[in-house]
Amino acid sequence: MTEARRERARHWQYEELPGVDLLRARYIRKSFVRHTHENFVIAAIADGVEVFHHGGGDQYAGAGALALVNPDTPHTGRAGVPEGWQYGAVYPSPEVVAAIAAETTTLRGTPGFVTPVLDDPYTVRMVHQVLRATDEGNALAADTLLRVVVTRLLRLNGGTLPRREVRTAGARTAARARAVLEERMAAPPTLEQLAAGLGTSPFALLRAFRDTYGMPPHTWLTDARVRRARRLLDAGTAPSQAAVAVGFTDQPHLNRHFGRIVGVPPGAYQRERKNVQDARAGAHVPSGTWQRNGQQNARTYGTGPARNPTAPWSGTPSVSASPSDSPGSPSE
Repeated sequence: MTEARRERARHWQYEELPGVDLLRARYIRKSFVRHTHENFVIAAIADGVEVFHHGGGDQYAGAGALALVNPDTPHTGRAGVPEGWQYGAVYPSPEVVAAIAAETTTLRGTPGFVTPVLDDPYTVRMVHQVLRATDEGNALAADTLLRVVVTRLLRLNGGTLPRREVRTAGARTAARARAVLEERMAAPPTLEQLAAGLGTSPFALLRAFRDTYGMPPHTWLTDARVRRARRLLDAGTAPSQAAVAVGFTDQPHLNRHFGRIVGVPPGAYQRERKNVQDARAGAHVPSGTWQRNGQQNARTYGTGPARNPTAPWSGTPSVSASPSDSPGSPSE
């Protein structure tokens, strides 16, 4: 496979943009299972087409469009054309978006995006410029451009998210089931045991959980385990220890599900976090540092605007992760 056709991804943070995750990726065969994010997703498609199931149907985002997902909203992701899709994404936290909305818009309540796809090449270019600014260590540009991106998207496609109130008996049962799964994440009950403990039937619980959270309990549990594993990895826990702590059988089990939800192996994910932690501790991290086969490489990117929204980028090749990141368990 030629260099241009290889799958690559880099998932990182920049110390001067707290509360924001960053991603640059090219995927061809990658398929994301149904999952959620704690942060907003602002994905700027530079090339190809992404298809993601959202809100009961498939959504298509091609070059020059943005895929927009609100926090805790179930969605998937896959290529819509044989050549896959290339994109850059920023994941600002709800707190970051709320603060920007309060300062620059008239939205009241909890701000969010109204539609999941927006055709706006101008903002697509700005998202890639945010990523380029972080590569260059240009904190002023990164912060400024991120605020412009969020403000523009809220003005073009923003609204107030409805409050999630637990009103029905089914929703209350689903919330109780979720609390049990969170508490017993490493050793969860069966569906029958969970339903019996809540005084309902398995199928009634299954329907209530799907209606409330957009996915069945076992899918939600996998998503929650990956979320918790990310926090452990951020705190410096080894991937093998994080896997067992959240209830996966071993590290290959974590690797498989982590890649299907986050898009990079847990080892590469943690190395990027360590770079940020080292920088905060005073260690020097070269501008544009990226990870490839466990080795650091530095790149410098241009600052001028580009005709094509695709910014020069780098990442961890999906097909050449380190041995400890390679899936090794049979599919469930």
